[in-house]
Amino acid sequence: MTNGNGTPPEAAQAPQLNVLAQYTKDLSFENPNAPSSLQPQSQPPQINIQINVNANNLSEQEFEVTLSVEGKAETAGKVMFSFELAYAGVFRIVNVPKENLHPLVMIECPRLLFPFAREIIATAVRDGGFPPLMLDPVDFVGLYRQNMERQMAAQGGQAGQA
Repeated sequence: MTNGNGTPPEAAQAPQLNVLAQYTKDLSFENPNAPSSLQPQSQPPQINIQINVNANNLSEQEFEVTLSVEGKAETAGKVMFSFELAYAGVFRIVNVPKENLHPLVMIECPRLLFPFAREIIATAVRDGGFPPLMLDPVDFVGLYRQNMERQMAAQGGQAGQA
């Protein structure tokens, strides 16, 4: 059986995730101690990375998802370099059940953005005079679970105070 245009009805209702746009919202790279930070160092730098995901509804089916990555490299108490990147995409999501929408937006969308953000960071660090910083893959499922647990704990704490 078809829906009149030759496609089966279940195909017409298939879930879809489309990337409509992706872009750098904000990029900052700082090399505050150059040129001395570019000298060979006696020990490798301590590198700290923080990753966060935010989403905004643009319409019923369109979402802007922003992957924020901040990092800093320090050695002997001095900052070698630091960076902040907000990389975003606009996604159209259709035929996805409401209960699956939030995890899809907060896990799959940043997973699609991550390789592009990783390349931007590697290039910025390289252009700052250092070897490219290749970020390790991110477990967005784990990040999502941590954020959900944190929200539940915060709500529980507020309920106890009320």
